[in-house]
Amino acid sequence: MKILLIGNYQPDAIQSMDIFASMLENYLTHCGHQVRIIRPNPWFGNLVSSANVLRKWLGYIDKLILFPAQLRQALPWADIVHICDQGNAFYTKYLQNVPHIVTCHDLFPIRAGLGEFLEHQTGWTGKQLQQMVLRGLNQAQKVACVSEQTRSDVLRLASLDESAVSLIPMGLNYPYTPMPSPEVQQRLNTLGIPGNCQFILHVGANHWYKNRLGVLSIFSQLILQLQQPEFYLVMVGKPMTEEMRQFIKIHNLAQKVIELVEIDNENLRCLYSAATALLFPSLYEGFGWPIIEAQACGCPVFTSNRSPMKDVGGEAAIYIEPDQPQETAAKIIYYLPTLGELKPKGFVNSQKFSAQKMISEYIKLYQQAINEKSSIK
Repeated sequence: MKILLIGNYQPDAIQSMDIFASMLENYLTHCGHQVRIIRPNPWFGNLVSSANVLRKWLGYIDKLILFPAQLRQALPWADIVHICDQGNAFYTKYLQNVPHIVTCHDLFPIRAGLGEFLEHQTGWTGKQLQQMVLRGLNQAQKVACVSEQTRSDVLRLASLDESAVSLIPMGLNYPYTPMPSPEVQQRLNTLGIPGNCQFILHVGANHWYKNRLGVLSIFSQLILQLQQPEFYLVMVGKPMTEEMRQFIKIHNLAQKVIELVEIDNENLRCLYSAATALLFPSLYEGFGWPIIEAQACGCPVFTSNRSPMKDVGGEAAIYIEPDQPQETAAKIIYYLPTLGELKPKGFVNSQKFSAQKMISEYIKLYQQAINEKSSIK
């Protein structure tokens, strides 16, 4: 097949979506298919160097006005078009005569625009954009959801027929495995993590639903209850917000919290292999990649007692209430002596989410979409 992937506008810097598009390109090419990725060129977006409101609006010119012409030129080559992120679903209006699918990772922006989250309010322009996205989703031929929770949201909020909405869980985006101890120690030294210490690991961005302030609250309670001086928190991902830095200062955690910004996969594999546990107390998720990444490296996982985290973690994770720091800290301490029992379960669970299995499901869905359009003609 000739597969045209629509990727994200790169100035938006949505790292997980760029990783997903690259996964599709690499694995589909390996399976013998021809693959091209196209994305809006940042003609106007690059006129402003810093990320600000003007750059966002200039980006809309690139995405909504200029890109459709680029897309039309590319369409005659393709057997199937795959919009890799539901945030670009408004492009389906240009694909009505072309076999196509959309991957839906989550509907948080749409749900926020509809006022479903008290924790997060959306402005007027944001609401208009999300209505465009929802209209585009409603015009999609096929929608693949990364979790049952996301599929449930799509069926509830979109007007799609149930037969058009399928479940294709995410696969591991990197060959995560336990790292040998000598290499772990060498990398930990380079990363500035004290030798032979115990540490809780968190991996995530600063989106409100990631609950990174909650991570700090849980760790603060953990330190108070544990009374063990050589215990640290390693925060991996985007730079911490000012609010997070203030929390660290107020609670005297500066010597206990280690910030590592956007590290590479091998260093992340090292951290998963060395950590006492991963703490992933998200309020909401589309899927939750760090859960299976950690499990694949033998790292025990504490995550939220909510879907889809429960579906992804399976019987190999320990579930906590993300908005109850004291109780969560006590639960972590209770399970510390027996965390080793989770490692073999984690290995087994993570193997359910292979990239090969995910790609196989997408290839089947592509063929269904192509056959449907052929039968109409």
